[in-house]
Amino acid sequence: MKTDILIVGSGCAGLYCALHLPKDKSVLIITKSHVESSDSYLAQGGICMMKNEKDYDSFFQDTMKAGHYENDQESVEIMIRSSVDVIKDLLSYGVVFNREDNGSLAFTREGAHSDNRILYHQDITGEEITGQLFEEVSKLPNVKLMEYTSMIDIISKDNTCYGVVARDKDGNVFMIQADYTVLATGGIGGLYQHSTNFRHLTGDSVAIALKHGIELKDVNYVQIHPTTLYSDKEEDRSFLISESVRGEGAKLYDKNMNRFVDELLPRDLLTKEILKQMEKDQTKFVWEDLRTIPEEELLSHFPNIVEHCKKMGYDVTKECIPVVPAQHYFMGGIKVDHNGKTSMAQLYAIGETACTGVHGRNRLASNSLLESLVFAKRAAVEIEEKYIVTMTDGSVYEEYDLDNYRESDKLAEEYRQLVLNEIARLDKEEKSEET
Repeated sequence: MKTDILIVGSGCAGLYCALHLPKDKSVLIITKSHVESSDSYLAQGGICMMKNEKDYDSFFQDTMKAGHYENDQESVEIMIRSSVDVIKDLLSYGVVFNREDNGSLAFTREGAHSDNRILYHQDITGEEITGQLFEEVSKLPNVKLMEYTSMIDIISKDNTCYGVVARDKDGNVFMIQADYTVLATGGIGGLYQHSTNFRHLTGDSVAIALKHGIELKDVNYVQIHPTTLYSDKEEDRSFLISESVRGEGAKLYDKNMNRFVDELLPRDLLTKEILKQMEKDQTKFVWEDLRTIPEEELLSHFPNIVEHCKKMGYDVTKECIPVVPAQHYFMGGIKVDHNGKTSMAQLYAIGETACTGVHGRNRLASNSLLESLVFAKRAAVEIEEKYIVTMTDGSVYEEYDLDNYRESDKLAEEYRQLVLNEIARLDKEEKSEET
């Protein structure tokens, strides 16, 4: 199978990238599961936007502070400065954000933000954005989508990418030849017992990068979200209780129903305090009180959260809910420049699997959708500007024996261990440096 440009992943980054690639090139998107089974669809809180020039400095400082000042400053600046254009694009695609009574865009606030700068669509912002992007991509005659098709390796020689080895839902293994390959495979939540991510997001791109010597960055920077709905049952994924509910006034209580923390701390610091309190109380969760939010606002702003909690037996208008931290986001990943370019020729990475350096050690709430879109567009623009046809005599494809990829479970476990071992190695290095 041949295509001009291959995108691996159908989340907001992959879709937005496809929308900005040249229309005279054939684009193939493959996705590991159903098109809507990407974490982009799960994003509740919203997407940040620089409201005006006066907002720049505080937006920059909030992002840097949340990231413990380990952020790439130029990447942060690019993201913030590009935010207005990205929002204009989204509005032109028909994305609907909540508005004030006068028709102006409504902004909310989340933890570690010094001001209200987050646009939202109820509490399903990711679904609204990604769904509209998919509708736009579906209109493009040059773009083809293949669901339930997994990348199981990249095809490379002399540090140049020539496409990927893929497996379809029937277990057929085949090659996809491409001039350019864009990795938009999402996070690593599927490697963890408790995660807000879909289970099939297992860091395949990171494992394959390790296998091929592609540069990585901050692979052990894994964000734990402080508040997910506690359940004593085995779940596919943990249900997120958005940062926004605390931004709007929700409180956290210990087992005696006393406040024990500033609810608007950055995610990593708040998570530490919650875990500390759980250990002190010898409990498996703490309580979150959404009754502090006016009922009308609660029902209109967070209908999805209200409904899910109701299904789980909790009426958030009348009682507190049990919450517990869970793996949520991957700040590290494949090292890229400011245009999504990896250390391998003809290979780009965007979205959560890429590390632009924007987030540093800890991601500021609602910067994920924005970062994904900003750098996805920049990658697409660079590919168009620098487009060259990959020249090969075909021998590179002959070097790949597809029989080596038949045992899917064995390969999946191999990749899983590659990523987990790398995270453990880096954690050990950090601890030894501290001592």
